[in-house]
Amino acid sequence: MSNNLLIGKKGIIFGALDEKSIAWKTALKCHAEGAQIVLSNAPVALRMGEINKLAAACGDAPVIGADVTNMEDLKNLFEKAMEHFGGKIDFILHSIGMSVNVRKGKHYTEMNYEWNQKTLDISAMSLHKVLRTAWDLDALNEWSSVVALTYIAAQRVFPDYNEMADAKSLLESVTRSFGYHYGVKKKVRVNTISQSPTRTTAGSGVKGFDGFINYAAAMSPLGNASGEDCANYCVVMFSDLTKMVTMQNLFHDGGFSFTGVTQEVVEKMEK
Repeated sequence: MSNNLLIGKKGIIFGALDEKSIAWKTALKCHAEGAQIVLSNAPVALRMGEINKLAAACGDAPVIGADVTNMEDLKNLFEKAMEHFGGKIDFILHSIGMSVNVRKGKHYTEMNYEWNQKTLDISAMSLHKVLRTAWDLDALNEWSSVVALTYIAAQRVFPDYNEMADAKSLLESVTRSFGYHYGVKKKVRVNTISQSPTRTTAGSGVKGFDGFINYAAAMSPLGNASGEDCANYCVVMFSDLTKMVTMQNLFHDGGFSFTGVTQEVVEKMEK
């Protein structure tokens, strides 16, 4: 059911790879709520995924490839998006993360630092570059909303989350810092959503993911938030209902983030 929360709004969705992606689900929800969207991902991801199928489901949304670490690519993306929309942009979803050390099986204590720089650039500083490009081009309307997806490993230790924990910490810092400046300049709000572990293509690549997701469910009073639930939350954050929320890390995890222990976990430990 649509509530028409995004009627008249225009946005860019980064990171939709396949139907498991939160970005994919968010794009569909945004379209259903009346938004016009442009889809973007890295050229290699566009070749691997099925994004044209998503584009068709979203009213033949344009698909514009962009390496988020490359300022020229981002400039081209924003210019083409504004040309398509016939004006400025109202919301952005940053659903981007990639760890070279995790892919290569490097333990956190043995990381390759050149790979680490690439991880931080793609997974965290890319948000700064996206915001900087929008800032330089004056591409966002007043009261626009930018959301980036993060994880609670930025605050707590999850050993197998590896260098991505550092990347998410940096991502959240960029959100606060750029969020301040963009708020002062143009009332643009910038937030992160800290989602439950979700069975996306990227998330499932983390070592021990099955045990990880089951533990999170047992430690969450409401259970794990699904990708569809996260997409709904993103829609609310893009809407005018959240105009005064900015520079926040918003936990969307069924209560996991503030639960010390649940009775279910205690009982399992006592067996």
